[in-house]
Amino acid sequence: MTAAAATRDTPGIPVQHWAAPFASRPVDATVTVPGSKSLTNRYLVLAALADGPSRLRAPLHSRDSALMVDALRQLGATITEVQGDGAFGPDLEVVPLPAAAAPSTATIDCGLAGTVMRFVPPLAALRSGASVFDGDPHARKRPMGTIIEALKALGVTVSTEDGSAPSSLPFVVQGTGTVRGGHLVIDASASSQFVSALLLVGARFDEGLHLEHVGKPVPSLDHINMTVAVLRGAGVSVDDSVPNHWVVAPGPIRAFDQRIEQDLSNAGPFLAAALASQGTVRIPDWPTETQQVGDLWRGILTKMGATVTLAEGVLTVTGGPEIKGGDFADTSELAPTVAALCALASGPSRLSGIAHLRGHETDRLAALVAEINRLGGDAEETSDGLVIRPARLHPGVVHSYADHRMATAGAILGLAVDGVQVEDIATTAKTMPDFPLLWAGMLAQGAAAAPGPEGRGSGAKH
Repeated sequence: MTAAAATRDTPGIPVQHWAAPFASRPVDATVTVPGSKSLTNRYLVLAALADGPSRLRAPLHSRDSALMVDALRQLGATITEVQGDGAFGPDLEVVPLPAAAAPSTATIDCGLAGTVMRFVPPLAALRSGASVFDGDPHARKRPMGTIIEALKALGVTVSTEDGSAPSSLPFVVQGTGTVRGGHLVIDASASSQFVSALLLVGARFDEGLHLEHVGKPVPSLDHINMTVAVLRGAGVSVDDSVPNHWVVAPGPIRAFDQRIEQDLSNAGPFLAAALASQGTVRIPDWPTETQQVGDLWRGILTKMGATVTLAEGVLTVTGGPEIKGGDFADTSELAPTVAALCALASGPSRLSGIAHLRGHETDRLAALVAEINRLGGDAEETSDGLVIRPARLHPGVVHSYADHRMATAGAILGLAVDGVQVEDIATTAKTMPDFPLLWAGMLAQGAAAAPGPEGRGSGAKH
């Protein structure tokens, strides 16, 4: 964890407001971001179950990945930092959980990490002993019932420490070392992580896993596709040919040596800086093929009026004379960044298909409406998203709600609105350590002449 994150969590020390830098000139920068949190934590889980030692090259080092590492160590995996060639920290070598170990008690701190609180309980069912799960105060409000009920349906004992039936954190998983598996029906409409959590361990169930979803559509299918691709890369047979059905064959998970792609979702705020400042931002090493939802930036930013090119592995985004509003469906974790740009757009926007964001680190829909309107914007919730209309914004404090994507949304607004402050910028350490330094480094790079005031969008203050 970074020093900034530690300050945020230290009792008695007030959270400081961060003066979001104002872009007085168009940004002109090349930016590299740390590794993907989604991929890092998926590969860590697989490495803990693999048939031999594995290596993660250029993984993310952040609060969420540190929580996952600590959780897997609690369960019995050995994880060692080794020198690598990544710009953001060492590689990780993982020796999997021992095949047979005496029963023991593990204590798992989930923090506010959805991947830890959802991915690790099914893994804990495969070891002998009690695993006690808890996290940050808001983590106790995040949807967990689907995983708890799924484990019970698989014959795993899940209870509170006083023996009652839980529906959220905290709870205790009593593992016996094996899980029978077979056909399991769940409602994963609240989060795709419920599906991924079970798929990641399904190959180690005695009968494998036939997972069936019933209910409203599963959100963020791109994240499930990522999980399936990661599993297949480790030699696991997954049949997803029938919609809402995933069949994982029982068998070994092959050890691997894997380089982690940079986090394309976390590249979003930097790419958004090109639109907010009418500048240019380049991201090198952008993958030509990826399962990351962040690859949607290429289409989203083009629709918003930017020029977007991908050539020789470099994604280049250049902002246009205005930010265009529009209809944006199923933006998932990208929505806070999209919403910030929509608040600066010259026309109205509608974001849909993101009702599940109410169950993320905070209720992101309510938070986005509150913070955009706090700066003089015009935003409102719908049943499954947001409507944002043009309005001239003014300086003010953007509250982060301990949510890293709310904090980076505030940084984007600050580029176009002089005098914005972000409360608790340190929360960005959840997935992007040293974000303020990366942001300042972007702005310190070369820049062209300042634009005229007419070109900064309806939300800009001059």
